[in-house]
Amino acid sequence: MTDEVKPRRAYRSVKRAEQVAQTRHDILATAGALFRQGGYSGASMPQIATDAGVAVETVYRAFGSKAGLFSAVIEAAVAGGAARAEVPVVERPAIRAIQEEGDPRRQIELYAATQPGIHRRAGPLLRALAAASVSDPELHSLWERIETGRLHGQGGFVAMLAERGSLRPGLAVEEGRDGLWVLTSLAVWDLLVTTLGWSVERYERWLADRLIDLLLPR
Repeated sequence: MTDEVKPRRAYRSVKRAEQVAQTRHDILATAGALFRQGGYSGASMPQIATDAGVAVETVYRAFGSKAGLFSAVIEAAVAGGAARAEVPVVERPAIRAIQEEGDPRRQIELYAATQPGIHRRAGPLLRALAAASVSDPELHSLWERIETGRLHGQGGFVAMLAERGSLRPGLAVEEGRDGLWVLTSLAVWDLLVTTLGWSVERYERWLADRLIDLLLPR
C-alpha cells in the first residue's frame, strides 16, 4: 500500500512544481511586456494578474511586491529569459565559454559580445527603473543593488584575468573593474547606439578594443 502511494505523491509533487514554475514564467513574461510598454507606474498588479490569467494574490505570493516583480523581470531580461535566470550565472553557456577560453583577447571579445543582447533586452526596463527610482526609495534601492551586483560580477571577470596572469601589469583589479563597469554601462550604449546611431557590430568591436586596451598588456 505504501509503495503504491509514494509514486503517485511524487508525481503530483513534480506536476505541481512544473505548474508553479510555468505560472511564474507566464507572470514574468506578461509583466515584462507591460513594464516595457507603460513603464513602472503604467503597469498595475491587477492588470498584470489579469493579462497573465491568474489571481492578483498569486502574483504577490510569487514575488512579494511590485518592486520584487520588477526586479525579477529585469533579472530574467538580463539572463535572456525566466528559465535562464534560474541557472546560476557561472553555469550559463556564454559565461562558461568565456571562462573556458584560453586566449585573453578572445575572452574579452566574448565578454563584449554578451553586452548588446543585455542592453537590448533589459535597457527599456532599466530606463523605466531609473526614472521611477527618483521618487521611490524602494526602487532606488533596487537600482543600487543591480549596479552593485554588476560591479561585483565584473570584478570577478577582472580578477580571473589577474589570476591567470593576463591582466596588464600595474593595473589594480579594482581599477580594471571600475573601467569595465563604466564601459559596459547602459549609459554608454545609449550614447553610442541610441543617440549616435552606431550599429551593434560597431559598438561590440569598439567595446572589445577599449577593454583590450584597458585590461591587457600593451
